[in-house]
Amino acid sequence: MNHRIKQTPTAKKPVSIHRDSASAPAWPSFQGNAQLVGTSPSGRVTVYVDSSLGQEAQQNAQDLLNDADRVVAANYGIFGTTGGPVSVIVFALGGATDGTGGADHMGCDYVTGAAIEVDASYGNSARVSALFEAELSECSMNGNLCGLSTGEALSRWCAAVVSNNALSDFATAPQWAQDGLPDFVTRTDPTDQSADSIGCGMAFLSWLQSNGSTMSQVAPAMVGLGDSGTLAQLYAQLTSDAASNAWPNFQSAVQGLPNGVTSDDPFGALVASPATTGAQAPAQISAALRLASSLKPVVAKAALCPPKSKRLLPPQQKK
Repeated sequence: MNHRIKQTPTAKKPVSIHRDSASAPAWPSFQGNAQLVGTSPSGRVTVYVDSSLGQEAQQNAQDLLNDADRVVAANYGIFGTTGGPVSVIVFALGGATDGTGGADHMGCDYVTGAAIEVDASYGNSARVSALFEAELSECSMNGNLCGLSTGEALSRWCAAVVSNNALSDFATAPQWAQDGLPDFVTRTDPTDQSADSIGCGMAFLSWLQSNGSTMSQVAPAMVGLGDSGTLAQLYAQLTSDAASNAWPNFQSAVQGLPNGVTSDDPFGALVASPATTGAQAPAQISAALRLASSLKPVVAKAALCPPKSKRLLPPQQKK
């Protein structure tokens, strides 16, 4: 079973190696011929592409290779930890070539989840980078929040921050609002496939950030709370207010929205930042990765998250 949901310049353009690679990892679902595109300058990301696809998929893969170290540096900054090397393949996941096929990997750590699949998105490589970050962020959770609504919301927020919300069509918060705003703040849903619970998490994290919390505070706190943690406990930890106030205060804030919940960021917390979105100079990326090397590495823990599909999909699709 398997865990299925901008291009930047580099100082020296990575060499594109157009050959079939016998060293490609075992992918969660891809069964075709994986063509090696190259390895990022840091050596942390190796990119492949389905050799049967055409130039548009090749461009997606090359753009991801060019952007990979920026995404990695941003991800490390969000979690305050470093991780191991990963491989990623770009192909028509689920038969789609517009990004809606989502992304997949087998586990929420850098050992079982290091082989990442992302859907091609012809003409829009920002979506490919976003899909990559969605799975990479789960590796940084290191076996925590695996297969839970809290972990899924966190990974989607990481993807939104790193890509300037390139997966806006994956939004789940509007569905949560339409379904009556069920409470997944005081309880955590033991699934990563419910639009209602993921949507509640997305809107709640939007609210927290609009009130001053940052993703670099949110992500480590959620990982630290672990599988038994709730968004109410996260609120208490970040605000020093009582956890019992989280749900009523959030409800009141949602009811006060002039236009209701129309996106995953109803409180407008997502602001494009040069640190995480858009083009960065190679020197900036290198500096960020050097800084990341001083962070605490992610140490693999006893298996809390059995390897199986961790697939990211838009809310209207099912595994």
